[in-house]
Amino acid sequence: MTALSPAHPAPTVTGSQVRRGTPEYRRIGAALFLTGFSAFSLIYCAQPLLTAFTHDFHVTPAQSALSLSLTTGCLALSILIMSAVADSFSRRRVMLTSLLAAALLNSLAALAPTWTALLLCRALEGLALGGVPAVAMAYLAEEIHPRDLGAAMGQYVGGTAFGGMMGRVCIGLLSDVTSWHAALLVMGGLGLLSAAGFAALLPPSRGFHPRRTAPAREHLRRWAAHLRTPGMGALFTLGFLNLGVMVAAFNYLGFRLHAPPYALSAAAISLIFLTYLLGSAASSWGGRLADRQGRRPLLQGGLLLSGAGLALTLLSPLPVIILGVTLITVGFFVTHSVASSSVGQLARRDKSHASALYLLAYYAGSSVVGVLGGAAWAAGGWPLLVALCAALLGLGLTITRQIPRG
Repeated sequence: MTALSPAHPAPTVTGSQVRRGTPEYRRIGAALFLTGFSAFSLIYCAQPLLTAFTHDFHVTPAQSALSLSLTTGCLALSILIMSAVADSFSRRRVMLTSLLAAALLNSLAALAPTWTALLLCRALEGLALGGVPAVAMAYLAEEIHPRDLGAAMGQYVGGTAFGGMMGRVCIGLLSDVTSWHAALLVMGGLGLLSAAGFAALLPPSRGFHPRRTAPAREHLRRWAAHLRTPGMGALFTLGFLNLGVMVAAFNYLGFRLHAPPYALSAAAISLIFLTYLLGSAASSWGGRLADRQGRRPLLQGGLLLSGAGLALTLLSPLPVIILGVTLITVGFFVTHSVASSSVGQLARRDKSHASALYLLAYYAGSSVVGVLGGAAWAAGGWPLLVALCAALLGLGLTITRQIPRG
């Protein structure tokens, strides 16, 4: 599940910027694709393993979801911190350190002897990965010529979407034929290989010049100003609700499909995440349509689509459930693409601080609603979980009235 970067400055034209079609451009594109792929595959690779965690560690489904919720919660905090201090450090060093640390921590999680140790590794992994979204797009904006920036950004975002999907699919397939320990180790190894590829491919920075970090009170002033901007708080809340519903639904869908009458394997359940392919396409389509129809109708349409998908998952036939999951995914990506781009449009200055607040709310939603979903699942199974998610989507629809239409 991708998001915009909190450190994405407005591009300026310089004579040293890289143009599309050059060897250097291709190296940068490949390096940033690996970065996005590695970071987001490591974040979400725990999601297909929740049923295995409940069995091996004798924890509840809600407790097993902490293996993802703690990661995204710490990621949200890390992004907020890194967005404030990242300009003081080399872009390359920040991203490489983040990737290496996260891959090593994922490998340590595979070897964790206790549930507490695994959660600690996953929480630290989230903290480590904050350096990637905090600076990746900023690096591209500084190094790539503005006329070619869109294509370069697309490669990075494509890597994040592909990583989020394949991290789930691959680990589900691997855990089915080996064990979750081996699957996490393989993902950690792939993360280390991606970090090595990133280090070998990424050229030295030309456009980055370290700057002193502003005082903490200045960052607080900028964040507070965005919270007072009409419509901005609504967008932050929408990001919280949108990802929260998506994560809660996917977290506990695995438990439903693993139990009778479906009794699907981890590998079969992980294939459902291939719906992300349609979601990624819908993200691009939704952004273009919002430019013509306005952001509010698209936000409402995305939420309604997710709601329709949730309703379908209440039915028993497996093909209908998969159709419902597809609608949830498409609705999520449409809502997210429009909401995240709207943050940049409403922020007249200090856009990086506005984006950081959006990401804080976005990943906090994953953590908080993911845990609440576990309580709903324990109390009333899938119907109560759907009711919770539907109520949150309804709240989101109400909130869209506060967002400017254009």
